[in-house]
Amino acid sequence: MKPADVAEFYRRLAEANPEPRTELVHSNAYQLLVAVVLSAQATDAGVNRATAGLFRVVSTPAQMLALGEEGLRGHVRTIGLFNAKARNVMALSRILVEAHGGEVPREREALEALPGVGRKTANVVLNIAFGESTIAVDTHVFRVGNRTGLARGRTPEAVERKLDRATPDLYRQHAHHWLILHGRYACKARKPDCPSCVVADLCAWKKKTKPA
Repeated sequence: MKPADVAEFYRRLAEANPEPRTELVHSNAYQLLVAVVLSAQATDAGVNRATAGLFRVVSTPAQMLALGEEGLRGHVRTIGLFNAKARNVMALSRILVEAHGGEVPREREALEALPGVGRKTANVVLNIAFGESTIAVDTHVFRVGNRTGLARGRTPEAVERKLDRATPDLYRQHAHHWLILHGRYACKARKPDCPSCVVADLCAWKKKTKPA
C-alpha cells in the first residue's frame, strides 16, 4: 500500500473512532496485564465476564497471591486453558512482588521475562498502561495487515515491523486499537463486511463480499 493510501486508511479509521479503547475491562496496569494474559485464545467479552468478580477482590499482585491459585481458578475456569493461565498469573504475580516492588515494569525486557507474557502482551501493556506507541499484532491485526495490503508478513513479528515502518507518527499511538477493532467488527475472518467498510476502496483484497 502506498504511503498516501496508508495515511488515508488510518485517517478514515480515526474519523470513525477518534478515541479507541481496549475492550478489556481493568482499573490499573496490573489488572490489564492479567486480563491480557487471560485473553490468549479467548474473547475479550469472555475474559471480562470472568474478571468481573476477580477484579472486585484483586487489584494488586499481593492480593492475587493471597487469593491463591485455587481461588483464581474458580474465577477463570470459563476461559480456555484456564489451568495454565492461572499458573502463569500466580507466577508472574510472585515475580512482580519479589522483583519489582509489586509494580508492573514498563521495560519490554522485564515484561517479556514474566510467565505467560510474550511480545504481543508486552506491546499491549506498554501501549495502554504506559502510553508507548507500540503496535500489538494479534490475529485481527495480522489478518487486516495481510488482507488489505497495509502490512503483509508471514509472522506477527514481520507484520509488526512493517506496521512500525508504515504507520504515520500521527496515528501510531492508537494504531493497534483501530486495526484490532476493524478486524473484529468489519474485516472479520469468515465473512468481512466489505459493503460497509470505510476503507474498502483502499484494500487490496480481491475477494470482497457483496451486499446481502
